[in-house]
Amino acid sequence: MDISKGLPAMQGGLHIWITENQKMVPVPEGASGNFFEEHCYVILHVPQSPKATQGPPSDLHYWLGKQAGAEAQGTAAAFQQRLQQELGGRTVLHREAQAHESDGFCSYFRPGIIYRKGGLASDLKHVETNFFNIQRLLHIKGRKHVSATEVELSWNSFNKGDIFLLDLGKMMIQWNGPKTSISEKARGLALTYSLRDRERGGRAQIGVVDDEAKAPDLMQIMQAVLGRRVGSLRAATPSKDINQLQKASVRLYHVYEKGKDLVVVELATPPLTQDLLQEEDVYILDQGGFKIYVWQGRMSSLQERQAAFSRAMGFIQAKGYPTYTNVEVVNDGAESAAFKQLFRTWSEKRSRNQKLGGRDKLIHVKLDVGKLHTQPELAAQLRMVDDGSGKVEVWCMEDLHRQPVDPKHHGQLCAGNCYLVLYTYQRLGRVQYILYLWQGHQATADEIKALNSNAEELDVMYGGALVQEHVTMGSEPPHFLAIFQGQLVIFQERAGHHGKGQSASTTRLFHVQGTDSQNTKTMEVPARASSLNSNDIFLVVTAGVCYLWFGKGCNGDQREMARVVVTVISKKNEETVLEGQEPPHFWEALGGRAPYPSKKRLPEEVPRFQPRLFECSSQMGCLVLAEVVFFSQEDLDKYDIMLLDTWQEIFLWLGEAASEWKEAVAWGQEYLKTHPAGRSPATPLVLVKQGHEPPTFTGWFFTWDPYKWTSHLSDTEVVEGSPAAASTISEITAEVNNFRLSRWPGNGRAGAVALQALKGSQDSSENELMRGPKSGGTRTSSSVSSTSSTINGGLRREQLMHQAAEDLPEGVDPARREFYLSDSDFQDIFGKSKEEFYSMATWRQQQEKKQLGFF
Repeated sequence: MDISKGLPAMQGGLHIWITENQKMVPVPEGASGNFFEEHCYVILHVPQSPKATQGPPSDLHYWLGKQAGAEAQGTAAAFQQRLQQELGGRTVLHREAQAHESDGFCSYFRPGIIYRKGGLASDLKHVETNFFNIQRLLHIKGRKHVSATEVELSWNSFNKGDIFLLDLGKMMIQWNGPKTSISEKARGLALTYSLRDRERGGRAQIGVVDDEAKAPDLMQIMQAVLGRRVGSLRAATPSKDINQLQKASVRLYHVYEKGKDLVVVELATPPLTQDLLQEEDVYILDQGGFKIYVWQGRMSSLQERQAAFSRAMGFIQAKGYPTYTNVEVVNDGAESAAFKQLFRTWSEKRSRNQKLGGRDKLIHVKLDVGKLHTQPELAAQLRMVDDGSGKVEVWCMEDLHRQPVDPKHHGQLCAGNCYLVLYTYQRLGRVQYILYLWQGHQATADEIKALNSNAEELDVMYGGALVQEHVTMGSEPPHFLAIFQGQLVIFQERAGHHGKGQSASTTRLFHVQGTDSQNTKTMEVPARASSLNSNDIFLVVTAGVCYLWFGKGCNGDQREMARVVVTVISKKNEETVLEGQEPPHFWEALGGRAPYPSKKRLPEEVPRFQPRLFECSSQMGCLVLAEVVFFSQEDLDKYDIMLLDTWQEIFLWLGEAASEWKEAVAWGQEYLKTHPAGRSPATPLVLVKQGHEPPTFTGWFFTWDPYKWTSHLSDTEVVEGSPAAASTISEITAEVNNFRLSRWPGNGRAGAVALQALKGSQDSSENELMRGPKSGGTRTSSSVSSTSSTINGGLRREQLMHQAAEDLPEGVDPARREFYLSDSDFQDIFGKSKEEFYSMATWRQQQEKKQLGFF
């Protein structure tokens, strides 16, 4: 097979192939996300990057259905191997098993994956969007990554903790288990809408059973299909999600051949360092038994690289892990973000294909506030919302209450205290706030608790508009330093004052770090000679004089900033001292000479880890994360608490309807504590609320619409999982098999006419919805008669465009008037097919409809 014909231009996006008669055939775009369990699939994801060589690698997945035979498995494996050769070394290989897919795989298919019974009939289309005679039950489960599995059409399939969709062709009934959460109901509904729009062309009524007692007619329909339920429902199935503590268990193994034997030797446990990986060897990294990585050095043999999957499966078998354990194979220089972050540090300098970009250089350029406001990606990389010239207010925690600090002492903090620093600025004409919660190393647990409670009080006062950043002494972010204009001084003693007093016999030593007003801070350190460093500047404050000591490695900018800082710390006589020319009194003040670091300090490499987004939840008191790969703003849902890890900061995004806000900071701390790379617990944590996102957060997203959550209501927001709201989304008129579905009543009941129509359509059809199964699954009968001529033929555009609801033709749903256009008119007006239009996000559909006069 000429594989290159499948990807003529190596275009970015998703490419899918399915096994069919000992060959691989492309899957139509409209069928993406549907998987038949008797087949194997190969999925290629090519990142859409303007600089492909510098962007993330491509991902090539081999998916194995539960009932796939050896022939299908061999065909798909061979195709994947040949495709990998075509793609080259910048490809990450994955082995996926049905119902146990990786987060990255699940991220491609939104709002969810659908598992189909049986196999694919080769003589049928892959997608039929105008088919109504169908009868199936889908088991919907999952939080961020949702899946729907075709199950037995029986009450025995139900349980209290999941969602079930009874699909009857022209009516779809979503039954929510009594133990399901609001977010699960909303995501289940999103999948239901997607099925309706993609597989029914939008022409099916949707009913939701959230409380059986309040939807008797819907329950009557379900019982007509499933029979009367006998006995109670099964309890919710316990979740088997892997928590962060389990993922923290990482072991690195060296794999090599000795004669005819394969040798696997344990090499290291966390913290892992990159230098453990030698380019001529192959390694296996075992992450808690739930995922196996194979790393292939660039100098390893072709035979070793071709045996990567077989070695991984042999390792899995030897360890007694499940056969569905996920496998990821990465090449030297083209590692995935998830693999890199298992190591304490990662340098791209080792890679021949990677060059350090301009991000390191940005740290030292003069800030242009206008660019920071108009280029959020720049603000995110620099961690600066502006230049720090906004309004600053400071409170110190004293006796567990906040006390305002005199502006003269704003930059003077003490290690034994906690502070609230409120920064107010304007961006694009809008007032925004950042509240820094600064915690000294010597602060007590009660003071830290008071700090958090006072921050909550301030947030309430400001209507929940505060971005809250938790800062630990010594790990202050750049913007925190900038707002004090280079005059931030951290004293060691506990202080109710913020002055410069000291006993006559005390010597104090201050370390000045930074080069300008944007990045300078001064910290008090132990007053001894060993604290000095040849690369920096130190202030030695004695009873009678303040020595300004310049190390040999400091530059002119550092010296200028030090002269500003010295006026903050001491009013005593100032005496400049150059390294190597210290007077005797200088050493006496520090208790005598002692060795100190004198080697030139190399510039610290700025971490360049790819940002990663996770959904947060809790299971048995432990943090559970689900990663969203290649994320966008669309992945932020109002029910979510999301964690965005940019390595230098941890953002916790709080959806407006999220129920576990108070857990967010603790989750962020647990994430850092359990991270396999041994992350610093002092990494700043930033709480961001929906609708109040700063550019340092939005800049990590490819695009950001600041009006997304204020300009429209999505279908899920209208329905809210309640059958009582069905009237707002179910006014769809259609004729199927000479039956007309009645308008959905506001009380969530189907009505006698609709019930009769449904009972009359319970025959099955030979054509299953998605390229029907060869065996098992859905009962079928004759094919469907055509729908009403009004829908098939289409109404004239002037009858639908710019018309008030009461002026529309009879039977037209005002909320979906565009659907009644003919296919040719729809293409002409919208510039896309109906299938493409209904696969878009709902808010984008609404936006286009408004612009074109269909709203």
